[in-house]
Amino acid sequence: MGMSMGSSGGGGSKRRRSKRHMPVSEINVTPFVDVMLVLLIIFMVAAPLLTVGVPIDLPETAAKSLQPETQPITISVNQEGKVFIQESEILQDEVVAKLEAIAQNGYEERIFVRGDSEAAYGTVVKIMARISAAGYKKIGLVTLQEQGQ
Repeated sequence: MGMSMGSSGGGGSKRRRSKRHMPVSEINVTPFVDVMLVLLIIFMVAAPLLTVGVPIDLPETAAKSLQPETQPITISVNQEGKVFIQESEILQDEVVAKLEAIAQNGYEERIFVRGDSEAAYGTVVKIMARISAAGYKKIGLVTLQEQGQ
């Protein structure tokens, strides 16, 4: 009688010890989810700040927005009539030469023209005419959506 109690008591303690020291095969994903949420918030805040950095007051229209497949070349004309390709200021006479240097798809490159609402209409039209005369066919004007429509 004493023998049977001793063997079952010892066997039970071994099982408890072996279960206690078993490696945990579950992955704790809570820290991973926390990090991903923080990164998501950071990118949501930073994404609008990554647009072209030339401050321009765009006019508002009721046109629908386009979804470009690739990053287009952006030419901006500010209130004083200064011309920028992406964020670099250039002279009006250099527009075509600079476009040919940076265009990856040749004359099929998509070019967006951003004209300040206070910029002289003639300056924006001259830039568009030079781009068109150089052979570029995909030229678009960038505007804001009208409020209240």
